[in-house]
Amino acid sequence: MNRMVAYCGLVCSECPAYIATQNNDEEGRRKTAEKWSEELGITVTAEDCICDGCLAFHGRLGGYCGECPIRACGIRTKVENCAHCEGYPCEQLEKFLQGVPAARAVLDAIRGGRSGA
Repeated sequence: MNRMVAYCGLVCSECPAYIATQNNDEEGRRKTAEKWSEELGITVTAEDCICDGCLAFHGRLGGYCGECPIRACGIRTKVENCAHCEGYPCEQLEKFLQGVPAARAVLDAIRGGRSGA
């Protein structure tokens, strides 16, 4: 499986919802939904965990991804992910990254490896 990095720096291909979807693992999606419901304090269903990754345009998007403003901006600006954006990190992304330092590390590593960056 190729590594898929979402616009925000989350690694879709390492996400349990993505993995379970790609493996047609309904039990895996159910367990992921239970875990996320507990961790986030919201109701997440197994249906919310059907996902072909943030970069999928014709695939299935999990829960929030379809309405994510960071994803929408990445699509609008036609960047591979936010590391490739001239405005990196914008205020909206910065707010998200404060709670997800691993995503920042992914984007910073990509940005550092870009030619001309």
